[in-house]
Amino acid sequence: MDLSIGGKSELGQEENDAIQQILDAKRKKWENLFVILQLPFKLYHGEKQYQLPLKQLKTTWETVSGLEEQQKRYLQRLYTKGVLWKHPIVVGDSSPNRSTIFRLSHGGDVEADGNCLFTASQKAMKLMDIDARELRRRTVNRFLEDLRSGNNGLEREWIDSVTKHLYSPDLKAGWGVHVVQEVKLLAKKTDRVSLDVAINELVDFGLQRETAAETIYKERCIMVNDGLSWGNYMSISGSPQDEYDIITLQYTEEGLFSVDENREGHAAAFGDDIAIESLATEFNREIYVVQAHGTDAMVEEENCVFFLPHRPRSQICGPPFFLFMKGTGWCCAGADHYEPLISQPAPLLTQEKVAVLL
Repeated sequence: MDLSIGGKSELGQEENDAIQQILDAKRKKWENLFVILQLPFKLYHGEKQYQLPLKQLKTTWETVSGLEEQQKRYLQRLYTKGVLWKHPIVVGDSSPNRSTIFRLSHGGDVEADGNCLFTASQKAMKLMDIDARELRRRTVNRFLEDLRSGNNGLEREWIDSVTKHLYSPDLKAGWGVHVVQEVKLLAKKTDRVSLDVAINELVDFGLQRETAAETIYKERCIMVNDGLSWGNYMSISGSPQDEYDIITLQYTEEGLFSVDENREGHAAAFGDDIAIESLATEFNREIYVVQAHGTDAMVEEENCVFFLPHRPRSQICGPPFFLFMKGTGWCCAGADHYEPLISQPAPLLTQEKVAVLL
């Protein structure tokens, strides 16, 4: 790669190599987005600007891994024909109905580290100055502000019920649907040593390690069973700066199956529907999760892609953005990983010519 400025090199080889590594890291993070949008790819190091050649864009959906042919064909139509989105009518707004056609293309893979909702949303919204961790923080803050104030129709009783169902389920029920159920607990990072001491004491008394761990964690850790504890849970990004570590107790119908003690503190809270709605509210935009199901879902090609809308609790003030989820079977089994979709406005056509009406 030529790092010269104005055709004349101003750098020594050692400095050139060092800057090359920095630019390669930045290229890896952002180039796919710039390729899709076909924008000039400029990177900055210090006060100097470098314009790098873009790699050639291949077919829109053909190179996306993990998709069957019928999924690729349908998703390709979302790019070539687009989806029609109509801006919701606002009471008192006399402006004409606003409609936009968006062409949807895959925005690249994101790491499956528990932060994928926020990493994918960052790329889908084309946010250059906000990272995934900051996006998570803003999402949680929006939720907590609305919960405490009662604004935007966020009902504490309903939130508490949903949170308890998701993260502290009744283990006497639900086995007709689930083979394994999980209970999430929060351990303060500063308490991990004392928790280990207490667990080892029970082991010394003859208890099995997992049984001892279950006993101590359930006794001394925070259960995720209401809105406030959800805020603590969803703040966890797997970073050393987190206040809490996630402890996961897995159960089968017969009893305790395993204890994930997350000793390195790398586990992050996966974004759920509450988080998606709060993220939508923070930006006053709809979020569409586009799910693509394969033949194992026993659906025909025309029905293999679903658009699941998540509307903000506030008034919609901007265009939607789109996230992609590869379904591995009916009921979205295993499909909890989000990837970005890049939406490009396209010329308005008649409704009959677009692929999907939202």
